[in-house]
Amino acid sequence: MNSQYDYIIVGAGSAGCVLANRLSEDSENKVLLVETGGSDKSIFIQMPTALSIPMNTKKYAWQFETEPEPYLDNRKMHCPRGKVLGGSSSINGMVYVRGHAQDFDQWAEQGANGWDYQHCLPYFKKAESWAFGGDDYRGAQGPLGVNNGNQMKNPLYKAFIEAGQQAGYEFTKDYNGAQQEGFGAMHMTVKDGRRWSTANAYLRPAMRRRNLTVVTHALVHRVMLDGKKATGIVFEHQGKAISVTATKEIILSAGSIGSPHLLQLSGIGNAEHLTAVGIEVKHDLPGVGENLQDHLEFYFQFKCKQPITLNGKLNLFSKGLIGAQWLLFKTGLGATNHFESCGFIRSKAGVAWPDLQYHFLPAAMRYDGRAAFNGHGFQVHIGHNKPQSRGFVRAKSSDPMHAPLIQFNYLQAAADREGFRDCVRLTREIIAQPAFDDYRDGEIQPGEHVRSDEQIDAFIRSHVESAYHPSCSCKMGEDDMAVVDSHTRVRGITGLRVVDSSIFPTIPNGNLNAPTIMVAERAADLILRGHAMPPANVPVKGDSKWQQRQRRGSANS
Repeated sequence: MNSQYDYIIVGAGSAGCVLANRLSEDSENKVLLVETGGSDKSIFIQMPTALSIPMNTKKYAWQFETEPEPYLDNRKMHCPRGKVLGGSSSINGMVYVRGHAQDFDQWAEQGANGWDYQHCLPYFKKAESWAFGGDDYRGAQGPLGVNNGNQMKNPLYKAFIEAGQQAGYEFTKDYNGAQQEGFGAMHMTVKDGRRWSTANAYLRPAMRRRNLTVVTHALVHRVMLDGKKATGIVFEHQGKAISVTATKEIILSAGSIGSPHLLQLSGIGNAEHLTAVGIEVKHDLPGVGENLQDHLEFYFQFKCKQPITLNGKLNLFSKGLIGAQWLLFKTGLGATNHFESCGFIRSKAGVAWPDLQYHFLPAAMRYDGRAAFNGHGFQVHIGHNKPQSRGFVRAKSSDPMHAPLIQFNYLQAAADREGFRDCVRLTREIIAQPAFDDYRDGEIQPGEHVRSDEQIDAFIRSHVESAYHPSCSCKMGEDDMAVVDSHTRVRGITGLRVVDSSIFPTIPNGNLNAPTIMVAERAADLILRGHAMPPANVPVKGDSKWQQRQRRGSANS
């Protein structure tokens, strides 16, 4: 390890691994990547079906917890973040959703110039190797392997898609292509039966280069500043405090909790807050840690008449067979995340693009695997994905070992509560369709008795969970609360950028791994060349009568 590099990247996660690869492609660039966690070479990380284990393991994830959430019966919510090579891409559910085209147009409208859909699409394509080949919307030559797992062999997956169509929604051949809205097959970052994290896709090939240095088990304490210029970082490694400097730039890719916290520890943030917790103010930037957003979801569970669900595979013997097949051949139920069909719909007429998302699972169990229905069942994970509620991340002290205060203010906005009422009523209607007549055998939860607004609200407050998509806490834009500009540079500080999901202005309608990787791909070009690739010019399909109807099959529902 040297004392000086051209580029220093903090965090080997979904964005940091991409940057490490792209910035080190030029052999003239000396790049340092610093990660608090360690190796990702664990069967529990690499086997897709074991996804709940690394997320709930302190070795591989920061086990953050929110403050009591006032609109969720004062529950403290689990907020795990990756602490391993690959970051959260090594502990997530591997679901690959880019978001709706208008999510990115919304970014541009809010001041993230050049981040509209047509400018972002070339970088989605650059990152991706879609199992079914490239086209105007999909990439075929990128590092990130994307497929559909086991191709929906369980009949329940296709029943869900058919039920959506019977309820009046469209079929979408590719929700990451021209049309997100509708029901169809779900995509996952799995390649050759293995989790295809950014560590596997981007970092491991780059680690062969002599100009890239990767330091693990290193906790960054702060960014060093010379006036308004970032010069290096201080981190702890093997019990020693080490300082390294950057001749070009420092890039924070520590995620939506870590990046704002590290800026605050470095004296960059809201001056009043920093002073109150004993941190010397170096640069007053009031938006740091603000605008925090996340997706919530709950499990809508049903009993299944036929013994075809994963609930029958939870005994030790079945798990052993699944594990053995995966170890020997990288095939079978061990090679999928089990979310193989999905849906994206609008909650009501007057909503311009989908704000509700479904993950279908042929089992009735918790995401973390700790509890399952005693019998056969299936469920949909459903959430209102365009929340208006906003929270914050704030350092509690100047001690980098002290976890920050996290408050999402989930369901603070009345519109968010209304969105979850729509989730309950629309989902019941979909599962009641004839496609499920041979399978559906009664509702497990919320339960048939949960009908009124008040009953639904009470159920949601007590049962809703995070979908693990914290974002937007260092938002990109031009207004007074923006933290980075449209080139991802920290406003008012030279030599310092933030590149991860914290810079999203608003949260997209989908899972966050895909757009985070896209952001890093595009940021790499901005860092190295000062400009991005030319925009695409492709059509985006939507309902032209969205103001009058909630779905095409119904004029006024």
